Amino acid sequence: MSDNKESRTTQAVILAAGKAQRMLPLSNSRPKGMICVANQPIIEHIIIEAQQAGIKDFILVTGNNGDVIKNYFEDGSEIGVKITYRRQETPSGSGAAVQTMQDIVCQNFIVFNSDMLLSAADIQQLVRADGITIGVKEVSNPAGFGVVEENDAKVCRILEKPVVASSRLVNTGAYTLNEHIFAAIDQTPLSSRGEIELTQALQLLIEQGMPVCCTKLESWRDISYPWDLLDANACVLSRLVSNNQGIIEENVHIEGACNIGAGSIVRAGSYIAGPVVIGENCDIGPNCFIRPATAIGDNCRIGNAVEIKNSIIMRGCKIPHLNYVGDSVIGENCNLGAGTKIANMRFDKEPVTVDGIPTGRIKFGAILGDGVQTGINVSINAGSVIGNHARIWPGIAVYDSVLDDVQLRKEQL
Repeated sequence: MSDNKESRTTQAVILAAGKAQRMLPLSNSRPKGMICVANQPIIEHIIIEAQQAGIKDFILVTGNNGDVIKNYFEDGSEIGVKITYRRQETPSGSGAAVQTMQDIVCQNFIVFNSDMLLSAADIQQLVRADGITIGVKEVSNPAGFGVVEENDAKVCRILEKPVVASSRLVNTGAYTLNEHIFAAIDQTPLSSRGEIELTQALQLLIEQGMPVCCTKLESWRDISYPWDLLDANACVLSRLVSNNQGIIEENVHIEGACNIGAGSIVRAGSYIAGPVVIGENCDIGPNCFIRPATAIGDNCRIGNAVEIKNSIIMRGCKIPHLNYVGDSVIGENCNLGAGTKIANMRFDKEPVTVDGIPTGRIKFGAILGDGVQTGINVSINAGSVIGNHARIWPGIAVYDSVLDDVQLRKEQL
């Protein structure tokens, strides 16, 4: 390993080899970190903020669908950084992922999970950290997170998703590490999940008397479930600066920040209430209503009398006639038939659940995987999940989950 003293400010590792079961069906064809927020993959947001914090050298640990990452970023030169790749053939825990690049990291380096947003200012705290440090955030409800107990910024104990939390400080999955972590990983036993966990290696260092510190990261935003994507999308778009590289016809009303990509056209009668980002080569309108916190990817068609609110529409989608999409995440290359409506509120106005999992949201629509097609007058209820390449025939009302590749007809109901 290099003894370069500048290494602590210039190198970061992003762990992107996990299977991301909680992001299905969106993570079936791409790693979680390649799901787009405001038309950029989550990993790209991390890299851009880390670059602003002075980091130029990145190692991406990839696994299943890792080629999606490599084909997108290549060597990193297009965004002004250097990217090296390491493949974790069988995902076996965050500790094992860190261990894969022991021979190529510098003496001090930063590690990020690939399912978060974090500002350059917070990353600079990790850059400046002296010794092994865990990024933490105080939350009102630590259920489902790893919990960190500390005393005067020194970590006393790390608890992985305890039943009863003894602290409101949670582990963000962002760390400053050094060469001592590798010996600890070598000594770390398999967890109950059969994996080598980085947090267990850190706990082992604490028990051996090695100081492990923590620093609060105020901007950290966790992206574990598809509905978290909407909050992350709104957060990024709140900082959007208007930039029009397309064509806007007469009688189009735009208020707030709106970013329109090259080759796109917004047709007459359309109303856009920003912040909204529209990708390249899109055809928008006429007479559509695009409401705040909406991201529309490249090569999309949004047509007549369509209303979209607070949603992520990935590239290649066609939503052309008399459609409503509210608070939803729509995968790539979906085609919604005329009159398809996605409800974003339960009829009883109770919080929406998805496959029995609480979203914590009164308003949440649906999750559509890639290549979904609906016929005319399809109704999709709040909290529905439609798998990749499913076909929903005309007049169907969807109330729950539809598996990948299913063709749902009336006679099947």
